[in-house]
Amino acid sequence: MAAELPLELHRLPTAELRATLRRRVAGCRRDEAELRIGHLPRAAMQRLETLFPGAATRAAVLIPVVDRGDELGVLLTLRADDLKHHAGQISFPGGRIESGDRDAVDAALRETQEEIGLERGFIDVIGVLPDHVVITGYRVTPVVGLVRPGFELKLDPVEVAGTFEAPLRHLLDPSTRSRRFRRFGQEEFETFELPWGSFNIWGATAGMLLTLREVLGGPPSHGD
Repeated sequence: MAAELPLELHRLPTAELRATLRRRVAGCRRDEAELRIGHLPRAAMQRLETLFPGAATRAAVLIPVVDRGDELGVLLTLRADDLKHHAGQISFPGGRIESGDRDAVDAALRETQEEIGLERGFIDVIGVLPDHVVITGYRVTPVVGLVRPGFELKLDPVEVAGTFEAPLRHLLDPSTRSRRFRRFGQEEFETFELPWGSFNIWGATAGMLLTLREVLGGPPSHGD
């Protein structure tokens, strides 16, 4: 049987892209043993494992896909400049899973409401992506949710300096990314960044978006 060709996700009509998002993310089966380090290929991840803490702290983030009807957008945050970890970076709302959280989904929704004031009632959770590990010692579960318009954001200034929306189809378009080389330990690895306007999405956030592209049927990051 011939291999299924990658989808040109950025060219899909919005209704088809929305349906693909719902179907593919809902069908993504999370494997506790499957970990991602950004969007690096498996061989690179295996070489990097020794650089990461052995007992990672569990955390969760929400990838909020805002459904504007004629277009889908991804809501991202600008982290405050004086935070201990990832200060000033572009990220998704989220944080560590606390003892009172039922699961990663509950943690992502709680943290989202605390950080940016986006209430649970506006969010339709459709699934989760494979966990990502970050060098600061967190194992992060990305939760994907469709967000209906009409919400009002109230940012926690201690954690969030601002927010913006980027079109989902732009982030899914392989031609919009830029290549960079970053050093981890004694090796250099090819990484990808996702620019949008004056913003540059990189690191774990870019890795999760590229994982989303792969789950939706787009080409793998290191194969296009």
